[in-house]
Amino acid sequence: MVHMYEPIAKFIIFILLIIFCVNPAYAKHLYKEADYQNVWCVLHNGVTEYENKDFTRVDCLTATHAVEFDFANKWAESIGQALHYSLMTGKKGMVVLILENPKLEMVYYYRVKKLSELYNFDVEYVTPEIFNNSACKKSKNSK
Repeated sequence: MVHMYEPIAKFIIFILLIIFCVNPAYAKHLYKEADYQNVWCVLHNGVTEYENKDFTRVDCLTATHAVEFDFANKWAESIGQALHYSLMTGKKGMVVLILENPKLEMVYYYRVKKLSELYNFDVEYVTPEIFNNSACKKSKNSK
């Protein structure tokens, strides 16, 4: 005997599987955000995880910038954080987008770039190639 809710339950499970398997937010990244952040910050003589007086943390604080790192699909969130960190530190805000697949993700960089011109913050992007940088290798080997 089939329970009357069984087909509905199977349908809901099916939909959830599709959402979790197809949604890029759940995709596995090549490296963690902190890995990109740490390498970039070393290369720019910055301080990682600088704590502001409101207990928020700047991903990397350099002599000139308060930098927020995020994967490409989190582009909008990164802008708000960079602007907040700029306000808290008095340094220029900066977004560094992580593009693990630049051909597909460059569209997010262009969105942030356009907004950076309007709201006066800087933007750049990193790819996994940052881990091939000789200065990065030197800093890792010296520890």
